[in-house]
Amino acid sequence: MDNQASADAGAGAGAATRGTTGGTGANTNQSQFPAHENPRVWLFSSGDSPIGISLARQILAHGDYVVCGRCPVDSERENPRLAAFESFLEALDSVEAGKDTTGLRERIMSDCQAAIASTINKYGRIDIILCCTSQAVIGSVEELATSERARMLLKDQFETNYFGPVNLIKSALPQMRAQRSGHLMVLGGITGHIGTPGLGVYCAAEWALDGYCDSLAYEVAPFNIRITILQSSVEVGVLSNLITSVPPLNAYSPAQNHAPLFRGIMNSVLSHIPGVSGYGRSLYLSPTQASISSPGSVKQEPAAKDNNEPLSSPSGVSLYPPLGSEHLEMLMAETMYAITAIGGHENPPARHIVGAESVACVKEKLKTVSEELEDFIECSCAVDINSTETPSRVMGDETVAQTEA
Repeated sequence: MDNQASADAGAGAGAATRGTTGGTGANTNQSQFPAHENPRVWLFSSGDSPIGISLARQILAHGDYVVCGRCPVDSERENPRLAAFESFLEALDSVEAGKDTTGLRERIMSDCQAAIASTINKYGRIDIILCCTSQAVIGSVEELATSERARMLLKDQFETNYFGPVNLIKSALPQMRAQRSGHLMVLGGITGHIGTPGLGVYCAAEWALDGYCDSLAYEVAPFNIRITILQSSVEVGVLSNLITSVPPLNAYSPAQNHAPLFRGIMNSVLSHIPGVSGYGRSLYLSPTQASISSPGSVKQEPAAKDNNEPLSSPSGVSLYPPLGSEHLEMLMAETMYAITAIGGHENPPARHIVGAESVACVKEKLKTVSEELEDFIECSCAVDINSTETPSRVMGDETVAQTEA
């Protein structure tokens, strides 16, 4: 990785610390909704997530209808977010209409089809679907190949962050085609633009989903179905959802590897959050991993861990960062504003970058790509024997002038 690429990676990963330890602060402006005549029907894939709960409050207050998907309660595993969702539902008991919940495990196609059918049966249509289910698997590419358990975590990442949204989108398309309208919104992060060291599989799942949505957008445009990919800062997707770290290798410890690995950045962030110490120490086994009873044949080299490195446990760690409600609201404010301002818009953007810092990171990445393209433009065009364009013409007058200068 050259210096410029290292700077890009550091910028993408380093953005996670600014929203948590200081920075410019979140935008607290009230949500702005697009003009519409009748109440719209929203379906959230994770209505029991922090962003799902906060959005539901705003959307219901606006007068729209909301169906909150929720994963069935796992009696064998504590979910600290459950209490917040139950409290939210109790507070809505006085609301006579416009709110519903439905069991929804996106990884299971039949659940997605049932959620769509339930919504149609109640409201007759679906206007906006928000895919906001996410989890983050933290570890270098090599660390994710050290055991069968780690390799299953890689599969689990794609099941949740890629195949889950794909299942819900596919289930919704027949209804949206029939009503000849609809807006599919996918909440991701700038990791869909920027590779982040130590988040390789998380980034890979995002890039896969972005490519899927970009292609699908052309296919469904004739049916007046719109697709928007929202890319928030890294901390929104990571700190508001489940984090699972794989056992670290010494070769990727800060003492031996100077790359800005995401594990180190998150260790620094989490070590300053009260309640993380001793929180979620054992490695969570997802349904995909449950059948794996022993690690693979590859010998692991656990790195040393101290109390300031909650994600560096030799056995792996799975946790929900215990952020307070006020902190979560501040963390998600820009993202919620973007969702409410764009959701159901007559001409929404295909991709929307959320937040000034995210915009700066993406611009820097695009600048790097452009510079590398120009550096090797002659090599790119050298074998294009059927082209009448010369490398200098392809580069453009402005680039040629800069080169000559």
